[in-house]
Amino acid sequence: MRLLWGIALFTCASAIASPVAAQDEAFEFWLNPSISTDLDGDTGIELETAQRFRSSDDGRVDAYFARLWLKQAISDEVTLAGAVERRINDGGNDELRVMQQLSGSHGILRTRLRLEQRFVDNADRMGLRLRPRLGVSVPLDAAGRWSVKADAELFWTLRGNNLGSDEGITGLRNQVGVSYDVSDNLSLGLIYLRQQDFEDNAPDEIGHAPLVSIEISF
Repeated sequence: MRLLWGIALFTCASAIASPVAAQDEAFEFWLNPSISTDLDGDTGIELETAQRFRSSDDGRVDAYFARLWLKQAISDEVTLAGAVERRINDGGNDELRVMQQLSGSHGILRTRLRLEQRFVDNADRMGLRLRPRLGVSVPLDAAGRWSVKADAELFWTLRGNNLGSDEGITGLRNQVGVSYDVSDNLSLGLIYLRQQDFEDNAPDEIGHAPLVSIEISF
């Protein structure tokens, strides 16, 4: 596990420190509304959605998803979760995902390890991807309503959806932003997100997006 987090940090640092290579960059806008409720003291469900608006002129299509999470707190610091997601991509190649996730909160540190099984329309087979993420969340006021957050996440493709497709570390996502707890039931976030897809024999595809998150619980 420590090796995965070390790889994530090293890759993030390398992307920042390395000279600029040929890259295909574009601006995007992401929304991430979600609603959740507790089933008991340790178990909860969440309906998470996303709307990702891109420019078709850049060869990137809009995408939308809805995923249903079942979450189980193992301890005060660790949560185990599973989800089913349906993802719609403009232009076809829609996707069904099944996910398992282990999340941790250790002081200001935040960890997450997600395994995805990906079923893409018209693909050769099921894809398998691992996504380790390491970040921090630092409170900015005594009440803990304001916080600043940052993280780095690797996309590690263990098995591509198509024969001969790229495998190994195929992407890196970085986020930094602030969140505000309006009440015990509503949290808002504004985040800058940078998504880089590593391409073989082609410029890396990079997206820059403001991400607005809205989390409602009851």
